[in-house]
Amino acid sequence: MVAVFDEHPELFGRFKIELLRGDVVMTPGPETGHNLIVEAVQDQIPRDRWRRLQRQDVAIPGEISEPQPDLVVVERGAVPGSGRLMPAQVISLLVEVVTESTADRNYGVKRSLYASAGIPAYLIVDPFEAACLLLTQPGGTGGEADYQQRLTQDFGDPLPLDVLGIELDTSEFGTLPKFKRHRRP
Repeated sequence: MVAVFDEHPELFGRFKIELLRGDVVMTPGPETGHNLIVEAVQDQIPRDRWRRLQRQDVAIPGEISEPQPDLVVVERGAVPGSGRLMPAQVISLLVEVVTESTADRNYGVKRSLYASAGIPAYLIVDPFEAACLLLTQPGGTGGEADYQQRLTQDFGDPLPLDVLGIELDTSEFGTLPKFKRHRRP
């Protein structure tokens, strides 16, 4: 199935397409508020030290998965010169901004995928809850993998991103009305 995406990108250009534990997941392009949050995070990460890549496909070792986080942060010298997939072992931080259609995946399958890959920090920005969840210290394997440290910070409060050596200003993150979730907070 992955070959179809590589051979015919024009068929899927308006959708975000991810391979998550063998399932192909298509979601519509993001709305403006989502993009503004991604931009606000990206703008605060120092460009002289970090590459900030939007919608970059990630290779997860040992998994039939190619997630496409909203933002991938990699140290400048660690980025491979070519290829579609960013190796998980060079990633310092992944950022996902929650939407109604991605909430369960962001808090669930992607969380365990990123932890199983050993990605040091995973930031979930949730405009419906007006809060950020920073996950660090990954451990475990497969679907049981998770992060051992969790820090929740309300929008408006600064969030320490020690992995990048910065404090994230969340005051300009926009909020959205809450909705009924299926399984995750």
